[in-house]
Amino acid sequence: MKSSDWKVISAAKEAGIPDPGFEIDKNTAIVITDPQNDFLREDGVAWPIVKESVKENNTIENMSTVFRLAREKGMKIFISPHYFFPTDKEWKFGGALEKFMHSKEMYKRKGRLDMEGFEGSGADFLEEFKQYLEGENIILCNPHKLYSPKNTDLSLQLRKYRIEKVLMAGMSTNLCVESHTRNLLEEGFEVAVIADASGSAKLPGLDTFQGALMNLRMITSHVFTTEEFEEALNSASLK
Repeated sequence: MKSSDWKVISAAKEAGIPDPGFEIDKNTAIVITDPQNDFLREDGVAWPIVKESVKENNTIENMSTVFRLAREKGMKIFISPHYFFPTDKEWKFGGALEKFMHSKEMYKRKGRLDMEGFEGSGADFLEEFKQYLEGENIILCNPHKLYSPKNTDLSLQLRKYRIEKVLMAGMSTNLCVESHTRNLLEEGFEVAVIADASGSAKLPGLDTFQGALMNLRMITSHVFTTEEFEEALNSASLK
């Protein structure tokens, strides 16, 4: 992340906002939202608006590092993807970004039971991540349709695995990452975020990553960089 992003973290500290800290242990898992082509591949429909943030954060490299470290340590990763099926396009109303996603056919799938055309599509997972997705530590959850996991099985899966603490990463920071974070906090999970394993829209006069970073600093237990996460994970007891 660029230095101006970390000024948000410094400003919170200077303002007296506590940083409770986050200890990784055996009851900790990672939740990754939307590690998909439509966000992270150069021909993805959202790439033009997120590319600057993704490049500044080294998001793809950092997400790959998170996947690799989790596999090496046997740490669970719960993936919360985003899919749209043909019936979803018949919705009668929607917010601004819903309209954008539907108009661009973002995350498009032919059907719930139809995987034809999925491989390599915008809804598919980024190729760099696929080497990790068949690991025993990966749990693929039902898709969210807006931004939060409220209508998915994510919380059920976390609780069934007796997960109490969550590290958030993925796309995009101000939408699905922040919405998942808020939802999980309200459900009683302890949550931190790996900020530079994420990215979000950046447009003239509108840096959504910086706005999300400010919110996440205020509501989570800690904001990690990927490097800090690796250090914390290496010193953690996961047994």
